[in-house]
Amino acid sequence: MPALALVRPANRGQYRTCAAAAQHLALTIPLLCGLVGAPSGAAPKELSAQSRFEQTYRAAQSLQVSFLETYEEDGRIVRSEAGTAYFRRPGRMRFEYAAPEKNVFLVDGKTAWFYVPTDHTATRVLAKESSDWKTPLALLAGEARLSRICSHVEPSVTEKPITPDGEVLHCTLKGSNTQDSGQVFLEIAPLSGQLMRVLIRDSGGVTVDFHFKNWDFNPSLPETLFRFSPPLGTAIVNGELPSGPAAAP
Repeated sequence: MPALALVRPANRGQYRTCAAAAQHLALTIPLLCGLVGAPSGAAPKELSAQSRFEQTYRAAQSLQVSFLETYEEDGRIVRSEAGTAYFRRPGRMRFEYAAPEKNVFLVDGKTAWFYVPTDHTATRVLAKESSDWKTPLALLAGEARLSRICSHVEPSVTEKPITPDGEVLHCTLKGSNTQDSGQVFLEIAPLSGQLMRVLIRDSGGVTVDFHFKNWDFNPSLPETLFRFSPPLGTAIVNGELPSGPAAAP
């Protein structure tokens, strides 16, 4: 499977990126799962964007942030979702989607779960067996070093920042084929070094765009937040999440 995969859950019309957590999210997983290790303070402006980013998240043991996730097909927005994401070392991640529907994407360190209450279904897969574990969002729940997931990092010449003075980095994922895999971009705040955006462009014409705001470093997060207990009557689906941006019927 390609190093970067966009996945679609069982319910129609919803696309997911699973990182190693995550993505669900996004660069599904060693980007967000690696960020978690108290922040060391605002990173000096003279440092490179990559160094500011890594320095900012290196000491955080837990994280909380608001997010907006947008899905596009061939330049057309097909869905936008918002909620709150939580990260905790080692390798734990939870995305709570609040709008337009309440869904949960959770990684407990070993297993990735995607729960859709309206469908009464939960999909689970071993994180280590999922190609999604190699996407950038998982870095936030682990060691905050881009070199763990990117074979090459450089300033982007194609993607422009959406925040004043923000800097956009282009990450070439390890093991990716430039012809078959998508592209990953990270926007870093100029002074704080905080992650403001993760953009994933799939070679099949699908784009997933994460916007982050209101980062909270080292919040008190209970262990139970990263455990999934299926409600009574929930159907459990085992195996790899379906890959590829299949169109909704």
